[in-house]
Amino acid sequence: MAKSLGPVKRSFAPWTDPAEKPFIRFENVTKRFGPFTAVKNLTLDIYEKEFFSLLGPSGCGKTTLMRMLAGFEEPTEGRILLQGKDLSGVPPYRRPTNMMFQSYALFPHMTVAKNIAFGLEQDNLPKGEIEARVAEMLKLVKLEEFARRKPNQLSGGQRQRVALARSLAKRPKVLLLDEPLGALDRKLREETQFELMDIQHTLGLTFLIVTHDQEEAMTVSDRIAVMDKGELMQVATPAEIYEAPNSRYVADFIGDINIVEGRFQGEGATPLLSRIACDGGLEAVVAYPCGQAPGTAVAFAIRPEKIRISQDPPADTSSNVLHGEVLDIGYLGDFSIFIVGLADGRSFRAAQANISRLVDRPITYGDQVWLSWPAEAGLLLTR
Repeated sequence: MAKSLGPVKRSFAPWTDPAEKPFIRFENVTKRFGPFTAVKNLTLDIYEKEFFSLLGPSGCGKTTLMRMLAGFEEPTEGRILLQGKDLSGVPPYRRPTNMMFQSYALFPHMTVAKNIAFGLEQDNLPKGEIEARVAEMLKLVKLEEFARRKPNQLSGGQRQRVALARSLAKRPKVLLLDEPLGALDRKLREETQFELMDIQHTLGLTFLIVTHDQEEAMTVSDRIAVMDKGELMQVATPAEIYEAPNSRYVADFIGDINIVEGRFQGEGATPLLSRIACDGGLEAVVAYPCGQAPGTAVAFAIRPEKIRISQDPPADTSSNVLHGEVLDIGYLGDFSIFIVGLADGRSFRAAQANISRLVDRPITYGDQVWLSWPAEAGLLLTR
């Protein structure tokens, strides 16, 4: 079985096994609202027990895709399969899915326990089974002592966990999360992300989350689908999305990156070294085969944290080197961002980890600096 690029949370990569059948399949799905096409002929496979993220800007079609899986919308064209069964015409309440909304939609007049029990009571489950499941869910989300409280007596994070428990109580095969952490502050959101991962792993369910938060998607996901204008731009693991984006759009959308247009000049000393003549005079060498004819328009890209910033020039200044002036510095605690102005008027971003507690930086505003990086650090983008 092929291995994914970068670290993985566990030995779990069914998408690399040709014999593995998808748990959820969007097959040539198109969704139109009048003249507007929200999803365009999209095919996507999601596997059992996967924590899968749909990531993209507002209006890219990610929520529409989730709502079609939940049964709130029907595809204009194509099919949606769950465990090989076509979901066409199956109403939401008969699908083995449950959705947790951004607003949480808790009943304000009900206690935490009653909120969790509501869906089970609607299904007419025996009272003893309902009580057992509510107790199980309260323990799972660590809210046993809050069972008799009402939503207005809880913090935002606690309400989020009540909504999660209610969604899980009916034991769906797929849990759909629509921007579930958007209302939480940054610190609580980060803590809750890890709680979600632990719960998903403990229950062994398939989670599908819609988010526009890149860090959230990178943290929780086994794989991410980056979307734009109703189309899939790339589907891959977080490490692959970040370290090996397949296009300018994905490279620019995920994280921080410097992108310079240029032309492929040919291979270097070895077939794995590609030379790029970039706008502004930068000569870039990338440890990646281009697969295009010399003269082809390409782009060179590099993440700020891959760049070394120094007041002294590197030993070799023939390639992968820029010289400029520090225009701005952003101190973010664990690292600093340097905005370096180049002679042609462009700017480059470089990041440097703050490994010591020194407040005074050796490099400051107005300093002349050199930016350099190894061939393995850069990216060559052909589309």
